[in-house]
Amino acid sequence: MYLKNIRLINFKNYIDSDFDFSERINGIVGLNGVGKTNLLDAIHYLSMCKSYFNNLDQLNINHQAEFFAIHGNFNLNEIEGEVKVSCIQKRNARKIFKFNQKEYTRLSDHIGLLPSVMISPYDSDYINGSGESRRKYFDSVIAQYDKMYLDTLIQYNKVLMHRNVLLKQFCEKGYYDKDNMEIWNDKLIDFGNTIHQARSKFIETFTPVFKKYFNEISPESEDVNIEYESKLQINDFRKLLQETEKKDMALQYTSVGIHKDDYLFYMNTYPVKKFCSQGQQKTFLISLKLAHFEYLKNIKNIKPLLLLDDVFDKLDDSRVEYLTAMVANEHFGQVFISHTQKNRMEALFHRAGTSYRLHVI
Repeated sequence: MYLKNIRLINFKNYIDSDFDFSERINGIVGLNGVGKTNLLDAIHYLSMCKSYFNNLDQLNINHQAEFFAIHGNFNLNEIEGEVKVSCIQKRNARKIFKFNQKEYTRLSDHIGLLPSVMISPYDSDYINGSGESRRKYFDSVIAQYDKMYLDTLIQYNKVLMHRNVLLKQFCEKGYYDKDNMEIWNDKLIDFGNTIHQARSKFIETFTPVFKKYFNEISPESEDVNIEYESKLQINDFRKLLQETEKKDMALQYTSVGIHKDDYLFYMNTYPVKKFCSQGQQKTFLISLKLAHFEYLKNIKNIKPLLLLDDVFDKLDDSRVEYLTAMVANEHFGQVFISHTQKNRMEALFHRAGTSYRLHVI
C-alpha cells in the first residue's frame, strides 16, 4: 500500500497544492513554517480521519476560506488497485469522509484500512503529559487492527457519559435511583472488562517488539519497559463501583474504570520522565513508534505509511544515520521524512544507498 498523490485545498497554509509521491522514500524539505508538518498531517487525515496535532477540525481551514478538502489516491495492492479517499470540512458543518466517492456513515469504519504511524516532536507529550495522552495513543494503535475494540471503546464512552449525567441529576435532585444506576453499571462493567482484557493482551505482546527496537537504536544497553496500570488488574470492576458510589455522587462523575488507566514508561527501573535525558527520551519515543509500525505490519500484513516529522532533532549523528538506513530498508514501505536542510537530507539518503523523491516546499 502507498499514497500515489495528494491534493490540498484550503488546508492550513495550502490554498491549492498537488504532490506526487514515490512509493518508497519521500523527503519533504523547507524552512520552518512553510508547511512541511501540515503536509504530513494531511496524509495522517486520510489514514485516521483526523489531524495528528489539532482536535478541532475547523481550525485547520485556511482562515480566508469556508472549507478545506484533502484528496488522496492510494494504490492498495495488485488485486484491489487504486482507491480515492477524500476528507472535506466546511465551517459549522460535520466532516465528510469518502472512500471511492462513497461517504462513510461512521468514521470508525475507515480506521485501519490505510494504517499509518506518525513520529513527531509532539510525541514528547506521551512522556511528559497526562495518562490520558498515553491511553489515547495506545487506544489508537489497537483500534487500527481491532475494529471490535474501537466499537467497544466508543460504546464504553457513551455509557460513561450517560452515567455521569445520571450522577449529576441525582446530586441536583437529592435522590438516588439504585436500579437505574445498576443498568448503566452493568453496561460499563461489560464494556470495561472487554477493553481491559484487550489492553492487557496488547501490552504483553507489544513490549518485546518495543524493547527490540530500542536496543537496536540505542548504543547503550539500557533496560526499558512499559507497564500497563489499571485498577481492574487486581480489583473487580463492580466492587470498585460499589466502593466509590458515595464518592462519585459527591464528585458527580465516575472516578474509577478503564478511562483512568495509564501506561508507565521506565528505563533501568526509573521513570523516563524524571530520570532520562532529552536524547534518551527521543530514542524511547522513536522506538515506541517503530514498534507500533512493526506490530501493525505483522498483524495486518500491510506496511503502514511511516511519517517522520523533524525526527533528527536531539539525536546524535550516529543515531540519525542508523535511523535513516533502517527506514530505507525494504522492511519498511512508503516513508515521508521532513527536514529543514536539503543538503543534509540528500547526504543521508545517499549514504543509506536508497532512491528517493525530494519535495522542496
